[in-house]
Amino acid sequence: MTRRRLVTTAAAVPFALSAADMPKNQIFEVRKYHLRNTPDNQRQRTTQYMEKALLPAFQRAGVTQIGFFSSMIAADTPFLLSVYAHASLAAYEEAHAKVGADAEFVKLQTSFNSQPGLNFTRYETSILRAFDGMPSMEVPAPAKTARVFELRTYESNTNLSLKKKVAMFNDGEIAIFHKTGLNPLFFGTTSIGTNQPSLTYMLWYDDLATREKNWKTFANHPDWNKLKSTPGLSDAEIVSNISNVILSPLAFSPVR
Repeated sequence: MTRRRLVTTAAAVPFALSAADMPKNQIFEVRKYHLRNTPDNQRQRTTQYMEKALLPAFQRAGVTQIGFFSSMIAADTPFLLSVYAHASLAAYEEAHAKVGADAEFVKLQTSFNSQPGLNFTRYETSILRAFDGMPSMEVPAPAKTARVFELRTYESNTNLSLKKKVAMFNDGEIAIFHKTGLNPLFFGTTSIGTNQPSLTYMLWYDDLATREKNWKTFANHPDWNKLKSTPGLSDAEIVSNISNVILSPLAFSPVR
């Protein structure tokens, strides 16, 4: 009897929240399509699918912040990457429901999946929740030439050390990024995905030379040197592994 009352009360909580109480942090959906260089021409097939089917379908579903990227410098290249920003987990589910019911998308998806051979070898999806220090995606203004993007993932040994690293970003590191030309697209902790506990963020630069220059500026910035020397905040204490890949936006990508 007591258990039934507890379950009923818990289930009612979401409906009791006011608009002001609802989470403001966006949800980022990051999907990586692993490819192989085969006669099936997986890169071309999946790129066309992204442009002709996925992009317009998600836009019709109300998703406006979308990026499509190709691996440029990465250990497991070739691959393609898609990034979608959703207002919440509910918005994520709603968008996918709309896309799944979109007649034009279903037609194109069926055609895509009916081709002989393989369109890609597999895909993996991560769901990230935006940091409090940057609760939504910051899309750069359009540029005449394609930028360079970098996706970086920091793994931690425990949820406690991950929490410390996220706080480090929120309390100063993001601001130092902005000061030194490391332009963030988003920051998020992994809610669903591999290699947890972890966080992932994405940066953009005008070109590779600018990337090298601005990372050196960051590494030598006095605010960063002060922050990283804070007891308990060294990489050795709160970060167990760092991986990064360099990406180029596809020609049709809204984020570019």
